[in-house]
Amino acid sequence: MTHLRKMMLEELQRRNYSENTTRCYIRTVEDFSRRFKRPPDRLGPEHIREYQAELFQKRKLSPGTVTQRLAALRFFYIKTLKKAWSVAETPYPKKVFHLPTILSQEEVTRLIDAALTPYHRILLMTLYATGVRRAELAHLKVNDIDSKRMVIHVQGGKGRKDRDVMLSPKLLDELRAHWHSLRRKPSVWLFPGNRWHSGDHPIDTKVIWNACKEAVKRAGIKKDVHPHTLRHCFATHLLEAGADLRTIQMLLGHRDLEETTIYLHLSERHLHATASPLDLLKLKDGPPQEG
Repeated sequence: MTHLRKMMLEELQRRNYSENTTRCYIRTVEDFSRRFKRPPDRLGPEHIREYQAELFQKRKLSPGTVTQRLAALRFFYIKTLKKAWSVAETPYPKKVFHLPTILSQEEVTRLIDAALTPYHRILLMTLYATGVRRAELAHLKVNDIDSKRMVIHVQGGKGRKDRDVMLSPKLLDELRAHWHSLRRKPSVWLFPGNRWHSGDHPIDTKVIWNACKEAVKRAGIKKDVHPHTLRHCFATHLLEAGADLRTIQMLLGHRDLEETTIYLHLSERHLHATASPLDLLKLKDGPPQEG
């Protein structure tokens, strides 16, 4: 695996793939090789088909995750081994469309107020106030907070795209209070790692995940809520407040406006803008009497 791994890594680096994608692709090929206990260059289409079926049937992975695994194998065979790849023999799984969970503003309030610690509270507030992704939140730097322009610079987001999001005055006050509460003032990372939040590295994204899950439990919210839910709430509540889709697209860092239109399905303002056809029927009052 060492020589093949080095070759694949070089091909990924030449194309400037992100660290996260590189790591996922390498791990997938290693997992594929371990599954059949053979070097990956000695495995063929029949092994890929068996592996794909196993990802669904035994490991119960989502279509999106299976697609990512197949993309990794496709890259390995085409770019590293210079072999042909048949889409007909290894089709990508059909995507399943699910509407994300949305919390009301009252539920978001309960969630934030139920945070286990002040540190967890500021993490949840920042997620909701900015709509950033979990990894983007973890990698925010002190100098990304621009209080002069009242914006937060999100650098190296998904697809390695930079963008600016609004800096809420309320969030700015909370961030300043958070800053003053730290024993050691960070010089780089806004949310430093380690137990005392004073490390020279950013927090692990698992901290953000646990902060959200703990608050959900303490708030007694029964919905399936995770950090990305607050990103969906950010977009949906902006739309309900009158923001246009193009603005929300820019704030979220979506490449295509079509990605953002999902929030039209979630906005109460848009759902209630049109009456149900049932309301236009002139029905008799009351149910029919039983004979």
